[in-house]
Amino acid sequence: MPKYSMFFFCLNVWSLSGVFGVDSVKSVSVTEGESVSLNLTEIQRDDEIAWKFENIMIAKIYRKDNTSRFYEDSADGRFRDRLKLDQTGSLIITNTRTTDSGEYKVTGKSSKIPLNIFSLTVYVPVPVPVITRDSSQNSSSSSSSSCSFLCSVLNVGHVTLSWYKGNSLLSSISVSDLSRSLSLHLECLDDSYSCVVNNPIRNQTQHLNNTELCQTCSDHCICCCGFIEAVIRLALSVLVGVAAVAVLVYDIRSRTLQHEQTSLSNSK
Repeated sequence: MPKYSMFFFCLNVWSLSGVFGVDSVKSVSVTEGESVSLNLTEIQRDDEIAWKFENIMIAKIYRKDNTSRFYEDSADGRFRDRLKLDQTGSLIITNTRTTDSGEYKVTGKSSKIPLNIFSLTVYVPVPVPVITRDSSQNSSSSSSSSCSFLCSVLNVGHVTLSWYKGNSLLSSISVSDLSRSLSLHLECLDDSYSCVVNNPIRNQTQHLNNTELCQTCSDHCICCCGFIEAVIRLALSVLVGVAAVAVLVYDIRSRTLQHEQTSLSNSK
């Protein structure tokens, strides 16, 4: 191959790798139900700009008369009445759904090489986690001085569920299955614990309320918060008792000393 041909071949390969390389794909995330705009990196001068979802034509904009065309029945009709194109050719998707997640390509009439590539991920809204006492764990527990608690969320995917003590992470689990229930077990100690569920763009936190949860304990479980409270009350009772005894002893000694001094004075 002549050296000039080789030069142009390498140049074309380099150009294509720049278009299709990792750096050319723009990742966009949004929560389900929100609107998202896939903005072109620069205003395209092509007379015709087309948008494709997973290589299926979904919209076109014509520069000459600034009109748009939407392919309502394409991609199983999932984008019906939810697509818009602005004057720059950027695509706007309203009322997003998880089925909108995927790859979006922008092409011009004069070139089949994509002008822009977007990777859109639509996440299910993150619910506030629920903390409950785990009766199954408590009834089978050999320890009678603690309760096990359950933190859970339902019908979510691509999230992480974590227990924290203050700002310190204790444990966490991650799943991508929408139908699973997530749970973590924790031995109750104090109110500094919290459960956090999050995905890459949202998080929700629920703080552990010992006082409220301990009221539901069964006869098989003495909550640690109740145990700690009992220990504190016992310690306070002991301190009060010791103080009362000390005062009584001091009073008796004072009276005895005063009586001795009085007797000594009278004998003189």
